[in-house]
Amino acid sequence: MSVAREAEARVGPIGALLSRLTFLAICLPGPVLLAVAMTTDPLRSPTDFWGLLAGGVLTTIVGGGFGVFGWRLVARSRRDARRLSAAGVAATAEILRVANHLGGEDPGLELHLRISGPGFATFEADTIRADDPALVPGAVLAAVVDPVDRVFTITGPIST
Repeated sequence: MSVAREAEARVGPIGALLSRLTFLAICLPGPVLLAVAMTTDPLRSPTDFWGLLAGGVLTTIVGGGFGVFGWRLVARSRRDARRLSAAGVAATAEILRVANHLGGEDPGLELHLRISGPGFATFEADTIRADDPALVPGAVLAAVVDPVDRVFTITGPIST
């Protein structure tokens, strides 16, 4: 059985295109520096040649790593959204514990949830949400779960 995981934030088609173009742009400077080092006039000093070569290799490795990471993140977000819309089932997520989350620029709440619904075994998972006085232990939230992969997303509070 797979480990429960919250779906990545949904990225639409325009956002995915712009993100992918940005990550492609992050990958490009390294190969450009390598091309300049290898193809320009050989009358430059050895220091310039080795500097361009080392800079090109380093920038290719770092930029390529960030670019591939970002590209995969966008693909995972799109895949999660497709899975949840195609195979997701409505579920409920009961808040078991609430703790302050101080990571990143936006402090929020770390929620420990018990997620249950038809077609899958009840499981527990953690998520981080913006600070909201309605998020207290015992509150019930609406969720959508892919029963096969246990990928979930919280869609909002359950109206009473």
